Amino acid sequence: MRRLRDARRLTVLTGAGVSAASGVPTFRGADGLWRNVRPEDLATPGAFRRDPSLVWEWYRWRRAQIARCQPNPAHRVIAEWSAREGCRVLTQNVDDLHLRAGTRGLVRLHGSIWELKCWDECGHPAWRDERLSPDEADQSSDTDRPRETEFGRSCPRCPACGGLARPAVVWFGESLAAADVEAALTACDCDLFLTIGTSAIVHPAAGFVHEAARRGAFTAEINLDLTPASSAVDLVIQGAAEDVLPTLASA
Repeated sequence: MRRLRDARRLTVLTGAGVSAASGVPTFRGADGLWRNVRPEDLATPGAFRRDPSLVWEWYRWRRAQIARCQPNPAHRVIAEWSAREGCRVLTQNVDDLHLRAGTRGLVRLHGSIWELKCWDECGHPAWRDERLSPDEADQSSDTDRPRETEFGRSCPRCPACGGLARPAVVWFGESLAAADVEAALTACDCDLFLTIGTSAIVHPAAGFVHEAARRGAFTAEINLDLTPASSAVDLVIQGAAEDVLPTLASA
């Protein structure tokens, strides 16, 4: 509690565990399969090259699931912390629930499921498209985010060159944006580094807590389960983020 209160430079790294209570399906665990296909076999450039329609079918399903979700207490606490001078928030999540909760200065390491970019890399900048297909709109009960229901069932196209568009997310086998890596490394210069709801196995994000420790930060992990990082951090708090963070904030 004292370290959290007194930290002049606080860095928070979040993973899927922060959004789980909002109902966002996770890659790993009981809800990690889709049509008996592993997400790790779909979220790759090779999968998109082989069958872009299948990959987009999966992403349309994911977008429909996420559209029904609302930020939970963990998102709201982190948003409040982000207003503190010296607080930086990094996330591996692509659902943008942190943004909807009002988090400031968010670094989205793996991109956003609500943004698209040209598969052929024609030079057109990534664009935001929150529309759902009619089928997906019927599944979504999120009335506070009005969307046109014209996303369609075919593969989206780049508005500049007409080529295939893809989700503007970082797929397995791809590198993070250099600017995001630089921002994350800068954030490792902190007094307190919290890793929350992460599996601690996806790199390079999994290495940031170790880099923060190397630079002298006090490190803490908040997660339901122990992870590969648990034995390396200074403090482990086992529990759900949506329960632990409001308790920390109130104390």
